Amino acid sequence: MISAPTGSPHARILGVGGYRPSRVVPNSEIVDLIDSSDEWIRTRSGITERRWATEDETVQMMSVAASRKALEHAGIGIDQIDCVLVATVSHLRQTPAVAALIADELGADHPAAFDVSAACAGFCHGIAMASDMIRGGSARNVLVIGVERLSDITNPHDRGTAFIFADGAGAAVVGPSEEPGIGPVVWGSSGDKANHIQTPDWFDAIEAKETPWLTMEGNPVFRWASYAMAKVGQEALEKAGITADELNCFVPHQANMRIVDALARSMKLPPSVEIARDIATMGNTSAASVPLALERMIEEGQAKSGDTALLIAFGAGLVYAAQVVVVP
Repeated sequence: MISAPTGSPHARILGVGGYRPSRVVPNSEIVDLIDSSDEWIRTRSGITERRWATEDETVQMMSVAASRKALEHAGIGIDQIDCVLVATVSHLRQTPAVAALIADELGADHPAAFDVSAACAGFCHGIAMASDMIRGGSARNVLVIGVERLSDITNPHDRGTAFIFADGAGAAVVGPSEEPGIGPVVWGSSGDKANHIQTPDWFDAIEAKETPWLTMEGNPVFRWASYAMAKVGQEALEKAGITADELNCFVPHQANMRIVDALARSMKLPPSVEIARDIATMGNTSAASVPLALERMIEEGQAKSGDTALLIAFGAGLVYAAQVVVVP
């Protein structure tokens, strides 16, 4: 008979860390390129500025910096990491996975390392997988990273995307726990809406001598996220066994301030719930947005150790994932 691994009874996030690129890009730098105005951008997205990476701030460099902060926050050495999981859609080399390169630069001891392509929902997918690994016995500590350099694939003249997307990295160390620290994940996909956010076939673009820019149909994405995701968030609360009144923090994907507000209203979150609004100064950083927003809430005292936080993210695919976690 084959022996089965045994893991920890539960898992939790032990620490988080982020990296915000040095270049701050205010709306005033973008408006002429898309024939717009600061007021138009603020009204439709809530964004006043965003971060774009410089040449040296690569996907790997930003990930390593965020990971070191997360490891320090968790009090975990890199030699204790059994798996490095990277959620990204902007590591422009198809192979090898950037996770292996990050693990090597961090000095990890030959951990499992792989990338996850779930767009803006990738970090929440990663947290779910890390929790399952730890409880299943295939890993004791997992480093989950969400990172993007979307400025590389965003057309600066596209009125529908140029002001939204940005760059950054966020990381979390997930480890064993005697008490529940990560609730059941609610995740899924709507592949019939795949054309709403996408890049073209890269070989087709190369043959046409065009750049394979990321494109988005904003209105249908807004409607889908604002209404369908409220049900997903509510289901995540129910599966975790808590009500909105017992929730301390709400950390949605920072896609658009109007979506953040619509979700909070639809879920009937009470005024006592702290809501992440990192998008105002960071823009939409896709897979990095949830960990970056959570880190900022912790740093600014909006989220305290032991609080309950609902994480929810959604993006190209269309895909989504949500879970309740205990704040480290």
